[in-house]
Amino acid sequence: MILKAFKEKSIQKYVNKLLATQNAAVNNNKVKTVAVLLNANEFHEFEVFRVYYKELGLISPKNNIIAFTVDDKLEHNKWNTHYSPKDFGWNGKIKNIELESFINEPYDLLICYYKKEVLQLDLIAAASKANLKVGISKNDERLYDLIIDVDLKDINIFKQELKKYLTILNKL
Repeated sequence: MILKAFKEKSIQKYVNKLLATQNAAVNNNKVKTVAVLLNANEFHEFEVFRVYYKELGLISPKNNIIAFTVDDKLEHNKWNTHYSPKDFGWNGKIKNIELESFINEPYDLLICYYKKEVLQLDLIAAASKANLKVGISKNDERLYDLIIDVDLKDINIFKQELKKYLTILNKL
């Protein structure tokens, strides 16, 4: 139990270091690739985002949805990737190769669709090489370039607002 607390503290220090050294420059390129980061314990409707990609005309094979779950016994869908706390080591070390490649992929847009503050989700969001990061949580505003503060159940409002802001920013 004590080791778990020390491990979480080391991960939090790493997240803070990443956010302190992060460059907030967003380029002017159009959005072509999208990644979604979910907390599977809060939101289960993954297919909503696949439909949303199509609505926006974003049908790249690089589009990706990953989910984090505290409970490793969650029923896995064949087309979604799930991660758990065991995929994270001390000082923010990623133990999973697929998760490491997700973080290093330069997506044009990263949607962080979770409300609860989960250290591992914050680590993925902070370490991601995505150009534009959009979130719905105000827990740590340093993580995102754009925050659309809606409830998890208001997915349609989120989709409308995101489309509006991407149009204003000339990203679509």
